[in-house]
Formats: sequence, structure tokens, C-alpha cells
Amino acid sequence: MTDILDLTDATWPAAARHEAGAFVVREGLGGGQRVSSATVRAAWAETDIDRAEACQAALGQVPLFLIRPDEEPLDRALAARGYAVKDPVHAYEAATADLVAEVPRLSTFAVWPPLAIQRDIWADDGIGPDRIAVMDRVRGPKTAILGRINDRAAGTAFVAIHGDVAMLHALVVVPAERRQGLAGRMMRSAAAWAQDNGAARLAVLVTAANQPANTLYASLGMRIVGQYHYRILRR
Repeated sequence: MTDILDLTDATWPAAARHEAGAFVVREGLGGGQRVSSATVRAAWAETDIDRAEACQAALGQVPLFLIRPDEEPLDRALAARGYAVKDPVHAYEAATADLVAEVPRLSTFAVWPPLAIQRDIWADDGIGPDRIAVMDRVRGPKTAILGRINDRAAGTAFVAIHGDVAMLHALVVVPAERRQGLAGRMMRSAAAWAQDNGAARLAVLVTAANQPANTLYASLGMRIVGQYHYRILRR
């Protein structure tokens, strides 16, 4: 079974990691929630939560913890401190061999570094330089997927490999070109690139509330292999 946290740490890495008692605190520098979260790594006590909070405050980050399904005691302890649940997440996965399929010619391309048009598409969706910097930090095999439809560049995504698993991040299709199958074609193109570069499986993360994306991944035969949620301190 894929270790989802290990996979995300490798394919969407934090700028730095700091030990705070029983917790690891990621320094995100604007790269998103996962890379700015704290996770437990050993038996913990309430004082360890205090240390993690202090570390996040020193980094200028809002106190944020990533909670996995087997961490109910920690979840309850954070709730008692006033932390609210935020963004339950599903991790989907499928064999690359099961995802690879022919797509229309010239509809997708694997390119690195990303083209200017891809950066523009990401920027319009709120994925700016701080998150591009996360992609640049990845050390293993990586690429960006460019999607085209109706004679225009209309989609982009980032894919990176850790071990024998590839993970896709930051999939965006411009609003005017959605619901025409481009996202599915890009997923299949990502799987083909991953397979060509030694990955046996392709994974992706999506919030439980993003019904269109959940429907897409299920329609491709991907299955949920992991879940987590965040706890964020109410202000």
C-alpha cells in the first residue's frame, strides 16, 4: 500500500522540515496546506502540541495539523483546543497500465520546464510562483502535462515520481473548456509518461467536497486508497 504522506512529501516537498517534539512541522513558504502542516511522528503529549504550535508561529504559519485515520486521539485533542476540521481529502490510485489509453493526436504533451502558457493557466487558478517553486524543488523524475482542446492550450498539471508511484498535482482546465474530456485525457497522458519513466501506479489527491474531480477519478477506474483531513486553529 502506498504511503500517501511519504509520496506527497517527495512529489510536493516543503521548503524545510522542523522537528517539534513528537511532530514534524513543514515550512511551506506559500506552497499550500500540505507543505505547511504538522504531522505526528512519535508518541505525543499535550506539551508536544504546544511545541508544534510555537514552531508554526515562529515560521509565520497558522497552526495547522494533518490528521490520518488512525490518529483519533490527536484529532480529539485538537478539537478540544478549538481546532476545526478543514478539507477532508481522498487519495486515489490506479495502475498506470490500466489508465494508459490513446488520446487524440496533439491533445496532450509532457514538457519540462512548464511553458509560459502553463504558468499563466496555473496563475489564473491561484497557483502562483510559490507553488511553482514547490515543483522546482522536486528532485526525482517530473514533468508538466499541457492539455489542448479546440485549438488552444487549455489545461496543465504537474506529475512527479517517487519510487514506483507517480503523483499528479495542480490539475487545472480553464473554465471555458471544462466538461469536454480534457482532464481525463491529461490523466491518461500523465499515466503514459509515468509508465515510460518506471512508475507502476499513478496517484492523485482531491478534497472530498470537489465532486467533479472525484467523479472523474472514479470514472477512470481509480480507487480511494487513503484519506486525511486537516485541523486548523479557529481565530
